[in-house]
Amino acid sequence: MNFPSHDQDSAPEASKPLLAESQKAFGRLPGLHKVLAESPQAYEGYQVLHKLFTETDFDAEELTVVWQSINVENECHYCVPAHTGIAKMMKVSDEISDALRNETALPTPKLEALRTFTVQMVRNRGFVSDEQMKTFFDAGYSHRAVLDVILGMAQKTISNYVNHVAETPVDEVFQPLAWSRGDNKLDV
Repeated sequence: MNFPSHDQDSAPEASKPLLAESQKAFGRLPGLHKVLAESPQAYEGYQVLHKLFTETDFDAEELTVVWQSINVENECHYCVPAHTGIAKMMKVSDEISDALRNETALPTPKLEALRTFTVQMVRNRGFVSDEQMKTFFDAGYSHRAVLDVILGMAQKTISNYVNHVAETPVDEVFQPLAWSRGDNKLDV
């Protein structure tokens, strides 16, 4: 089912300011934003969640680990390449991005603990065991970090699911970073 992909001319009136913000921020309109524009509330909700998640205590590497762990687990054809490009802009190492994309070991135990916990949260829909929680805390994370992972999940659920149902084409700028899951699904 072809979903509408809006620009300033075709978007609902309430989405036009959001599209203008995206155009200003990115110098172009990301495909996800064009699709989200069909529902001004979904679009604004996504943008608010994104802003709030980037304001957590997570650093650029940790933000990337949470985003990409969710994107990879949900097999989002659009978000994995987009967040690979975003990680580059955030000065996150290719080593981290490659490990997330390929589901191989991250360079530090703390980042690996964050990925493992995030994937466990996604797979188990938030039902993590006391042992899994303890492992996360032992890696140096707090109760706040648990809540911030959930915030990241809320944001990525919107984008991943929208991209699944809309089959959003990968933006031209991210096409060289195209991704699909290999045979090495993470065992957590």
